[in-house]
Amino acid sequence: MRQQAESGTSAIAVGWRSGGLAVVAGLVITALAWLAGPSLFAAASGADHRTVEATVTEPTECTDPAAEEIVRFTDGGTTRQGTLSGCGHDKDEAVRIAVPDEQAEPAGEPLPVQLASTDAGMSELGRSLGMALLVLSCAAGGGYAFLVVRGRRQGTAPARFA
Repeated sequence: MRQQAESGTSAIAVGWRSGGLAVVAGLVITALAWLAGPSLFAAASGADHRTVEATVTEPTECTDPAAEEIVRFTDGGTTRQGTLSGCGHDKDEAVRIAVPDEQAEPAGEPLPVQLASTDAGMSELGRSLGMALLVLSCAAGGGYAFLVVRGRRQGTAPARFA
C-alpha cells in the first residue's frame, strides 16, 4: 500500500461506497440534531408574558450605563408602575412593554418590565436556519473528506505548484 501511495496512485479506491458513507454520516448527524429538539438551535423563552401599552413617567438620559426608566401601565384594571431597563424616551411617551405573567411585586415596588420589541424568545426561524446550516456543513465535510481520500490528481497542477 505504501508503494502505491509513493508512486502517485491512490492507495484507497474512491467509489460510491465512500461517498455513500459520507452521505449516511451526514443524515445520521442531521437526524440526531432533529431529535435533540428545538432547544439545540434556539434558546427557550423565559417566563410567559403579555404585551401592554405603558407611559414613561420618569425618563432617563443615556449617559448612565445602568439607566432605568419608570413606566406606568394598566394591568387588570389597576394602574401599576414598572422599571424599564432603557433610556432616551420622552416624558409621557407611549411604549409597548412585556409584563411577566408571574408577578412577584412587593406592595408599592415597581415591577421589572422590558420593551416588547426586544423580548427574547424561541424563534422558528432559528431552528430552520440552524438545521439548514447543519445540513450544509455535513455536505461540505463530506465533500472535503471525498477530496482528501481521492488525493492529488496527476497533471492538473502547474509544475511550479507540484
